Formats: sequence, C-alpha cells, structure tokens
Amino acid sequence: MRPKPKPTPTESHSSHKKRDGGARDGLGVYIADPAAFPPSRVIYHNTDFVAVHDLYPKSTVHTLLLPRSKAHTLLHPFDAFDDPQFLASVQQETLKLKSLVAKELQRRYGKHSQSDARREAVLNGEVELAEGEELPAGRRWEDEVLVGVHAHPSMNHLHVHVLSRDMFSERLRHRKHYNSFNTPFLVDVADFPLAADDARRLGKQRYLERDFLCWRCGRNFGNRFKALKEHLADEFEEWKKI
Repeated sequence: MRPKPKPTPTESHSSHKKRDGGARDGLGVYIADPAAFPPSRVIYHNTDFVAVHDLYPKSTVHTLLLPRSKAHTLLHPFDAFDDPQFLASVQQETLKLKSLVAKELQRRYGKHSQSDARREAVLNGEVELAEGEELPAGRRWEDEVLVGVHAHPSMNHLHVHVLSRDMFSERLRHRKHYNSFNTPFLVDVADFPLAADDARRLGKQRYLERDFLCWRCGRNFGNRFKALKEHLADEFEEWKKI
C-alpha cells in the first residue's frame, strides 16, 4: 500500500479537524495560519481577524468571520461579546465582510435584477450616463445579507456567519441547517450586547424544532423539508429578479 498523502490546505474541514483536536476545532487552522490557504478558502486576513468561505455553505454565498483574539476565540459568543471593546471590533469587521458579500451578490446576480437594470446597462455600455451623472447604485444588496452567531455554536472557535439570504444550496440538508438561520437561533451581531433575560439566550430546541417557514413568503411547510427545498429553488429564481 502506498502511504497516505499529507493533507493540503485545500482539503475539507474534516481533514483539518483530525489534526486540530477534534471535530469542533476545525476552524482553528485558519486562525493559526491563514496564509497557508489559497484565496478560494481564505478571503482575507489581518492581525485580528480571518474571513473564510464556509466549506458547507447554506446559501449561494456563505462566509465566516473568525476573530483571532486568544482571550476570546474559545468563548461562547454571548460571553465574548460581554467585552465591549471586543464586541465593537467584531461589529466593525463584520460590516466590512458584509459589504464584500453584498458586492459578490451584485456581481453574480445583478444582471438578473430589475433594480440593477439601469446600472447593468451602463456597465455593459448599453446606456451612457449624462455629464456628471454617477453610476446608479442599484439594488441594496447588503439588505440581502444575514449576519449573526448561533445561540449554540457547532464549532468551538468563535465565528460569525455572513451569508446571502437566499438559502439556496445543496448543503442545506435538514431541519437544523434551515432553522438555525431562519429563526432567532441566529442572533445578529448588531443586537449585542444582549440583556440577561433576552429569550434568544434560552432553549436550543425551541427554535430548531419549529415548523419550516419560507424566509421570503412565510409559507408554512410543517415538517416537509423536501417540499421546502423545492419551494426555495423557485423563490431563489424570483429573489434574483427583484
């Protein structure tokens, strides 16, 4: 038998997990050495943060912001965000990543959007701007971006989800995947600090076991995940056209 090849930076979280102390520690490798990964995995990094593409995206664009602070990275987000200075830095960096995700959505889907029609026409040379006229801003793609932390994170290292609103992905496969992003189980970073009696601090099952509600039209699918998935595909096509 040939010896097993050494894992490379482009492999899945699963290989990293085994090298980094268990399944819940898979994000640690990005924090420790982000320069070891290609741009297809690590979007950017600096002294305080690393932004990566989620390996198991639940929407067409799904990124993670990973704080590198040793004092906070292994804390539950509710505890970490009790530090006002740290919270402020995370909120500011989250806005940066949110803007990048919005620009990526505009790049991918602007050509389909009615709100971006004039902007796209200008960019394609089909329409000329009047003297002094600026390029139309078009659709507010930042409004189509979710930002938040899970009330009960699945990974040990603190991470903020920054993802497109569409919920269109092959990786969206069961109740927890959907309800963890479409109920108060996902807590917007902008809502912190939370009050001690905030309901979002309570009850993991209460949110994850809810009926499936379409994020866009509100239709209730009960427990019918397959029907929800089919509906989400249709909603995705309509969402792009707004």
